[in-house]
Amino acid sequence: MGPGDPRRRGNTPPKAAVAATCHCGAIRIYVRRVSRTLTSCNCSICRRYGALWAYYAAGAVRIEAPKGGLTQYSWKRRIRAYYRCRKCGCVTHYRYREKRRDTIVAVNAVNFEPAALLGARIRHLDGAQSWKLLD
Repeated sequence: MGPGDPRRRGNTPPKAAVAATCHCGAIRIYVRRVSRTLTSCNCSICRRYGALWAYYAAGAVRIEAPKGGLTQYSWKRRIRAYYRCRKCGCVTHYRYREKRRDTIVAVNAVNFEPAALLGARIRHLDGAQSWKLLD
């Protein structure tokens, strides 16, 4: 592990960053601020995960994890890779598997401290059928 490796212990978070952490604290995801709009999706996987998704440009997210600390899951068409902590099992984020210039990272906002979510608007997405916002 070199000095620029994000898995390096003791690496200081960026200034004015907010961290989302898994239950055991092994995985830390840093963003400048919590999104003011979160998405609750009712598709078969999101409803089971109980996630609230906050979307960020990939370059605006820093993920710290020990080597081998994350495991991923994809299903059917393998469009997204969902990541979770190997130790405690918390779902932390997902990424689209196809590499694109405008790639986003969806951070599971329930891993932020509850106070950081105060005032956030929750949008409800019908990912089970229409892929339209319900509100």
